[in-house]
Amino acid sequence: MAVIGSPDDRLGEVVTAIIEPKEGDLLTKEEATSFCEETPPRYKRPRSIFFDHVPRSPSGKIEKPKLREKYRKPKMKGTSKNQILELL
Repeated sequence: MAVIGSPDDRLGEVVTAIIEPKEGDLLTKEEATSFCEETPPRYKRPRSIFFDHVPRSPSGKIEKPKLREKYRKPKMKGTSKNQILELL
Protein backbone atom coordinates (compact mmCIF):
# COMPACT_ATOMS: atom_id res chain seq x y z
CA MET A 1 0.00 0.00 0.00
CA ALA A 2 1.17 3.50 -0.81
CA VAL A 3 -0.28 6.86 0.18
CA ILE A 4 0.39 9.99 -1.87
CA GLY A 5 -0.85 13.56 -2.00
CA SER A 6 -2.97 14.47 -5.03
CA PRO A 7 -3.57 18.09 -6.07
CA ASP A 8 -6.84 19.65 -4.93
CA ASP A 9 -8.16 23.11 -5.80
CA ARG A 10 -9.69 23.79 -2.39
CA LEU A 11 -7.28 22.11 0.03
CA GLY A 12 -4.04 22.10 -1.95
CA GLU A 13 -3.60 18.34 -1.56
CA VAL A 14 -5.77 15.39 -0.60
CA VAL A 15 -4.81 11.85 0.40
CA THR A 16 -4.85 9.14 -2.28
CA ALA A 17 -4.26 5.47 -1.43
CA ILE A 18 -2.95 2.87 -3.86
CA ILE A 19 -3.45 -0.66 -2.59
CA GLU A 20 -1.78 -3.76 -4.00
CA PRO A 21 -3.48 -6.76 -2.38
CA LYS A 22 -1.36 -9.83 -1.79
CA GLU A 23 -1.87 -12.66 -4.25
CA GLY A 24 -4.94 -14.66 -3.30
CA ASP A 25 -6.38 -11.96 -1.01
CA LEU A 26 -9.67 -10.31 -1.84
CA LEU A 27 -10.28 -6.73 -0.79
CA THR A 28 -13.12 -4.51 -1.97
CA LYS A 29 -13.18 -0.74 -2.13
CA GLU A 30 -16.00 -0.77 0.43
CA GLU A 31 -13.90 -2.77 2.92
CA ALA A 32 -10.95 -0.41 2.50
CA THR A 33 -13.21 2.64 2.88
CA SER A 34 -14.90 1.29 6.01
CA PHE A 35 -11.50 0.52 7.57
CA CYS A 36 -10.33 4.07 6.85
CA GLU A 37 -13.51 5.51 8.37
CA GLU A 38 -12.81 3.74 11.68
CA THR A 39 -9.12 4.46 12.11
CA PRO A 40 -7.62 7.84 11.13
CA PRO A 41 -9.09 11.30 11.66
CA ARG A 42 -11.25 12.60 8.82
CA TYR A 43 -8.60 14.88 7.31
CA LYS A 44 -6.19 11.93 7.01
CA ARG A 45 -8.64 9.62 5.23
CA PRO A 46 -8.02 8.90 1.54
CA ARG A 47 -10.34 10.73 -0.84
CA SER A 48 -9.48 8.24 -3.59
CA ILE A 49 -8.60 4.55 -3.35
CA PHE A 50 -7.08 2.64 -6.27
CA PHE A 51 -6.18 -1.04 -6.57
CA ASP A 52 -3.03 -1.33 -8.67
CA HIS A 53 0.58 -2.47 -8.73
CA VAL A 54 2.78 -0.38 -6.41
CA PRO A 55 6.17 0.18 -8.12
CA ARG A 56 9.25 -0.46 -6.00
CA SER A 57 12.93 0.24 -6.43
CA PRO A 58 15.48 -2.62 -6.41
CA SER A 59 15.98 -1.99 -2.69
CA GLY A 60 12.23 -2.41 -2.05
CA LYS A 61 11.30 1.25 -1.49
CA ILE A 62 8.03 2.51 -2.95
CA GLU A 63 8.61 4.80 -5.94
CA LYS A 64 6.22 7.61 -5.08
CA PRO A 65 7.24 9.94 -7.95
CA LYS A 66 6.00 7.31 -10.43
CA LEU A 67 2.71 7.01 -8.51
CA ARG A 68 2.25 10.80 -8.37
CA GLU A 69 2.76 11.01 -12.13
CA LYS A 70 0.30 8.19 -12.80
CA TYR A 71 -2.46 9.38 -10.47
CA ARG A 72 -2.19 13.13 -11.02
CA LYS A 73 -5.64 14.58 -11.67
CA PRO A 74 -5.94 16.89 -14.68
CA LYS A 75 -6.38 20.56 -13.81
CA MET A 76 -9.07 22.04 -16.03
CA LYS A 77 -9.97 25.66 -15.48
CA GLY A 78 -13.64 26.44 -15.96
CA THR A 79 -14.65 22.81 -15.47
CA SER A 80 -17.12 21.96 -12.74
CA LYS A 81 -16.47 19.26 -10.17
CA ASN A 82 -19.28 17.10 -11.65
CA GLN A 83 -17.71 17.26 -15.12
CA ILE A 84 -14.34 16.12 -13.74
CA LEU A 85 -16.00 13.21 -11.89
CA GLU A 86 -17.64 12.14 -15.16
CA LEU A 87 -14.19 12.03 -16.78
CA LEU A 88 -12.88 9.73 -14.05
